Amino acid sequence: MRISITDYVVGATLAGDLANTSPTVQAAAGEALPTPDALMEFLAGHGLRLDSVDGRLPNDDDVRQVHLLRREVRGVVETETDDQAVAGGAVLAGRAGLRPVLERDPTGRWQWYVPTRPGAPLAEELAALIGIGLLGAVRALGHDRFRACAAPGCRGVFVDISRGGRRIYCRPDVCGNRINVANHRERRRLDSTAR
Repeated sequence: MRISITDYVVGATLAGDLANTSPTVQAAAGEALPTPDALMEFLAGHGLRLDSVDGRLPNDDDVRQVHLLRREVRGVVETETDDQAVAGGAVLAGRAGLRPVLERDPTGRWQWYVPTRPGAPLAEELAALIGIGLLGAVRALGHDRFRACAAPGCRGVFVDISRGGRRIYCRPDVCGNRINVANHRERRRLDSTAR
């Protein structure tokens, strides 16, 4: 796998999404990655084609290793300082990442990439991708974009890569919508009692 140093969005988004697959985030939903098939679906949903799974499905050991990685990633997103986030991101990036290389992209422009070690396990390739994404997010956006979800009852985390930097929910379509519906119902209730 070749990881673009300049495109941190993929890894930073993956960090929050992976951390939020834990059953402790949304207890009612349970474990989001219980099987190799679920892990493969998660990877495909993020458009990932990792060298370690090229031509094969993830196995139970891959799932176990990704569950362990998920804890590490959450720990980095929840760090209190940018120095801690950078240190954690560097550890993740170094799990399978090799030294950066300068290569031409399909348009002929020079781009920085970090290749992963040939034969690296799935969790290590994911760690490198996420680590580089988190490092890029700290550099480009700042550590204050590493956030916990503002929805009551949700323990999700995310890296806000939005242009305005005002995102407050880990999954706006779920957590944000739930809050908006509750607020709407409350306004209707207040309007009906005021009449």
